[in-house]
Amino acid sequence: MAAVRVAPRLCSIPLLLPGPGAAAAVHRSYSCRSSAAASDSARAMSSSSSTSSSPSPYTTLVGRVRCEREIKRSKFIAIAASVPDERAAMSFLNEVKDLRATHNCWAYKVGEQLRYNDDGEPSSTAGKPIYSAIISSGLDMVMVVVIRYFGGIKLGTGGLVRAYGGVASECLKDAPTCLVKPKAHVGMEVPFDLLGTVYHQLQHFQAEDIKQDYDTGKDGTVVVMFKVEYEKIESLGSAVNSACSRKIELLL
Repeated sequence: MAAVRVAPRLCSIPLLLPGPGAAAAVHRSYSCRSSAAASDSARAMSSSSSTSSSPSPYTTLVGRVRCEREIKRSKFIAIAASVPDERAAMSFLNEVKDLRATHNCWAYKVGEQLRYNDDGEPSSTAGKPIYSAIISSGLDMVMVVVIRYFGGIKLGTGGLVRAYGGVASECLKDAPTCLVKPKAHVGMEVPFDLLGTVYHQLQHFQAEDIKQDYDTGKDGTVVVMFKVEYEKIESLGSAVNSACSRKIELLL
């Protein structure tokens, strides 16, 4: 197993040679990259933890989806999208809500963070059913906003639960999704003469955003920084050590 320790604060400059881009695994024929904000803020791994406790891959939406239904003259419009964090969720809500509507109810799930809001509907008749629809879908990093235009006929608490939960479920049911594999920011101190060997391994393991810092305070050494899928960290470390015939620590 490759040795892992916590890295000091580093100043980096872009690598002149572009790092290879690698799309995450795909579900339903759509590809999706994990954003640093999403994986770091909602699924951050402690720097002292091993890769065995790294964040798991998750399925989320590709793009924005919309569904509209009319129930007893009330119009319900569900709009859903992937959100990387709570701030993005609130921004999405402000973007899609209609102040002319009777209610703008919503729910989101971002890792272990969850919130829902009834926006004036009876307690737990709107936001909670929307949230339940998200849970049932198996998706993560997702927000659903359901906008209601009242049509003059009251639905009752049971009717509201079925209406909000139903339109949210319908919106997510056949939506395009993708599997996201969170990435870690990793670095390693590399002797100049082994840079070519290390870069070859980084390309093989589809590392992204490769940068280098020559201001290490050590002669003949450069710090190489990059992003790579959590599940590949140990294998990458072992491959680098084997190829270089020496121990090179990974800095998380």
